Amino acid sequence: MITPDPAPPDPTSSDIARLRLWQMLSPAFPVGGFAWSQGLEEAMDGGAVTRATLPHWLADWLDHGAGWTDAVLVSLALRPGADLAALDDLARAACLSRQRLLETVEQGTAFAGNVTALTGGPQPPAALPVAFGRACAPLDLPTPEVIAAFLQAQVAGLISAAVRFLPLGPVEGQRMLAALQPGVLTRAARAARATEDDLASAAWGAEMAAMRHETMTTRIFRS
Repeated sequence: MITPDPAPPDPTSSDIARLRLWQMLSPAFPVGGFAWSQGLEEAMDGGAVTRATLPHWLADWLDHGAGWTDAVLVSLALRPGADLAALDDLARAACLSRQRLLETVEQGTAFAGNVTALTGGPQPPAALPVAFGRACAPLDLPTPEVIAAFLQAQVAGLISAAVRFLPLGPVEGQRMLAALQPGVLTRAARAARATEDDLASAAWGAEMAAMRHETMTTRIFRS
């Protein structure tokens, strides 16, 4: 006798919500993240980032740079009653270089368009962390979990850029990602409690690399 299939899961369940979260952060979700490096390409080209120093660069990005600011913006966008237009303005103002602004706006616009097509609900263009937080708010998942998933996807994208540029194998890149996961969880938990006053960046080397990238004659990535 064939056992009947179990009843389909509730479409509002946390299991479905987590699948949707992973779907939106998948490299297959077409936002064009593979084309950007947040200035990492220039840093690698100039020798500031090597196979040995990449983990330190990524840790600083996570603790003091765009990783932290984006985590706070995701957290703020997830909250009930969030002023999303004001947060979008804040996210754009936090970009210290032209390419960094283009990166977050173009990816966020693509992300919002994909979510609109996926859900049928209008999602106006916004900077990526704001668009992501807005799309995840209805999923009703724990805020630290959502932020951690976002940060891991961003770190994985930067490692992928390094794998394409440095003599760095994909398995070694995955080891680096695994080593950063405790820091991802720590920063996500802190960002979940953050306010706008906690928005700060001190990753000057990364910001200057992003600025210098704009004048590189030959480059693989758009930032």
